[in-house]
Amino acid sequence: MSRLPPNQRLTKGFPVLHIGKVPEFDKRTWDFRVEGTVENPLILTYDGLLALEGTVDVSDFHCVTGWSRFDNKWEGVRFSDLVKLVRPKSNARFATIGAEGGYTTSLPLQELMEPDVILAYNFEEKPLEPVHGGPLRLVVPKKYAYKSAKWVRKVVFTQEQEPGFWEQRGYSNSADPWKEERYSY
Repeated sequence: MSRLPPNQRLTKGFPVLHIGKVPEFDKRTWDFRVEGTVENPLILTYDGLLALEGTVDVSDFHCVTGWSRFDNKWEGVRFSDLVKLVRPKSNARFATIGAEGGYTTSLPLQELMEPDVILAYNFEEKPLEPVHGGPLRLVVPKKYAYKSAKWVRKVVFTQEQEPGFWEQRGYSNSADPWKEERYSY
C-alpha cells in the first residue's frame, strides 16, 4: 500500500485549517476531562497531563482537502494508556472528543486503541503551537485530519456514536483516506 492515499498531494509544509479563532491557552485554568461511561472519571491540569507516561510517535497526516504530510513527530499520551486510567465500562463502545469552540468528533474505541493514536502536546520536539491544536490535539493517523481534533478539552465515553461537527455537515464518519471516504452520500 502506498503511503500517499489516492488523490492526495504531498506537502513539506503544515497548512493551517480550522473554523473560528485560535483559542487562548492559560496553563493556570486549563483542564482536561475524561468522563461518561467510565469507572474512573478524570480531571487533569496541564501539568497533570504532562506528568502521565508519554510516548513519541512518527506518523503521516492526511487532510480531507487533499494534502498529506509524511513523518510527523508527535509526543503525547497514547489514547490506550488513557483508557487504562479511566477504565471504560463494558458497554462503552465509542468516545466523543470535545474541543474548544464546541467542536466534536467521535470514533469507535476499537479505532482509538490503535498504538499510533495519541493526545499530542508536542510536535517536532517543541510544544504544539496553538494554530496546530496546542496545547492538546488528538492524532488519528489512519483517518482524515478532521478526526484529529485540535484544542481537545475532554473525552466522553459513550454507548452510541455521536456525530461530530463535520459529520453533521456531510463529511464521512469513517474518514478513511485510502478509501477516499471524504463525504457521506
